[in-house]
Amino acid sequence: MDYTEFSGKSLESAISEAGKSFSVPVEGLDYEIVDMGTSGFLGFNSKPTIIRAKIKDEYLEEVKKAEAEKAAAAEPVHSEVVASEPVKAEEVPASDEADFDAADSSDLINTVDTFLSDLFEAMKMEVSTQVSYDPEERCVDIDLSGPEMGILIGKRGQTLDSVQYLVSLIVNKGTGEYIRVKVDTEKYRSRRQKTLENLAHNLSFKVKRTRRPVTLEPMNPYERRIIHSALQGDRYVTTHSEGEEPFRRVVITLKK
Repeated sequence: MDYTEFSGKSLESAISEAGKSFSVPVEGLDYEIVDMGTSGFLGFNSKPTIIRAKIKDEYLEEVKKAEAEKAAAAEPVHSEVVASEPVKAEEVPASDEADFDAADSSDLINTVDTFLSDLFEAMKMEVSTQVSYDPEERCVDIDLSGPEMGILIGKRGQTLDSVQYLVSLIVNKGTGEYIRVKVDTEKYRSRRQKTLENLAHNLSFKVKRTRRPVTLEPMNPYERRIIHSALQGDRYVTTHSEGEEPFRRVVITLKK
């Protein structure tokens, strides 16, 4: 039997692909490594592991026997059909779409896990990651934990936002439909949202009292949306954004 080439993100995944293709366990494979590949830096410029594999001689006879039995079972069996008994319709197997979705989700989660592991290793930080994917919302949720989360959050969440941006680049590389990414740690996002909502309401009172507009410090688009949303229903003030990124900021003014 001739060798066939297989590839994967790691040696284990390449061997697993070969086993699935030949329908034999891993110990039934005879393989040699063509290229070990590289993980790249932070997931970029990575190369897959490539192997050449074939079925071991001692397993080859078992595979041929199994294929022969399968072919024999597939032959039509002629039997007399009693007219009085209705013939049951053949059940159509369920679609494999769910299986494919599950496999895609698993691959996506593994890709994010590997990237974050490389990232935090380069940052020399001990961080545990919990990654989940909601296919209906098309959103990757990542929760981080560790002894140095204050450093990872950074000033006003800037470092956390940078991690989120990098993961979004990895997740959406070569995909057709955009996948959202949310990275959080120690419930920072919800705490920051409450802080900004309180700030918005306090500054709206100041605008009403002084009857002068108030300009907030520069914020990213996510935080500006929180301010806009917090005051959206206010009868007396309105909000708008001014400036260019990354110095764009929210301005609160009295309604005319």
